[in-house]
Amino acid sequence: MDSGGRVKRFQHGSRVPGWDDSVDLGKDPAPVPEPAVTPVPEALRAEIEGYMARYPDRRSAVIPSLFAAQRHYGWCSPEAIDQVAAVMRITPAYATSIATFYDMFETHPPGGHDVYVCTNISCSLRGADELYLAMVAAAESSEDINVRGFECLGACDLAPMASVDGVYVGPLENSDAELIVEDVRAGRPVLEHKQLARRRVADPAANSDDFPATTTIPDTVPAPQAGPPTPPERGHGEATATEDEPAQ
Repeated sequence: MDSGGRVKRFQHGSRVPGWDDSVDLGKDPAPVPEPAVTPVPEALRAEIEGYMARYPDRRSAVIPSLFAAQRHYGWCSPEAIDQVAAVMRITPAYATSIATFYDMFETHPPGGHDVYVCTNISCSLRGADELYLAMVAAAESSEDINVRGFECLGACDLAPMASVDGVYVGPLENSDAELIVEDVRAGRPVLEHKQLARRRVADPAANSDDFPATTTIPDTVPAPQAGPPTPPERGHGEATATEDEPAQ
């Protein structure tokens, strides 16, 4: 944190670490891993191959394949990246470049709960930097809570906001950080009164426990009435134009 109380930015201008990590440029690049010496769980291999079959260029399947590895191991470990690279026949460097670019991938072992604080422009303008620091301080003693700044969560109308284990909450105040940690520790729904899913909307049936899980579509649709539509009745003090009598 700098003297102005703002979240530290790295040399490349981002809040996400990694881009300025030193590398050994004299080291030979890692080749494509050999499948014969890179064991891959069969279920993970099948899932990756299924994604590859969907695209004319297999490299287009890197993102879902990395997600598959992250679901399997809990994070994109070096071993997981090697396995993805072996199945897809790409270099580990290519897979790593994708995993380190997108915020949703974990390249370090995460905690049991993920709290992503949006730090992009709309949220930053409404105090997200201070909210992020408050969240980090509140979760400091909880090793199972993984707090990260997220470049954009796509919920500008909730700014400043956060995602707690996938649940969007906001607008948040700095004091909400302690409440979030308390709810997570107690296993309660997080900030129920600030959850996006519980916000009132125009549809009275939406975002409620009464909203049906499935929508029933009728087997038959009423046939349209024959003939021209019935014109509205005249009256109620409104002037109605006709061919012979223009509206005043």
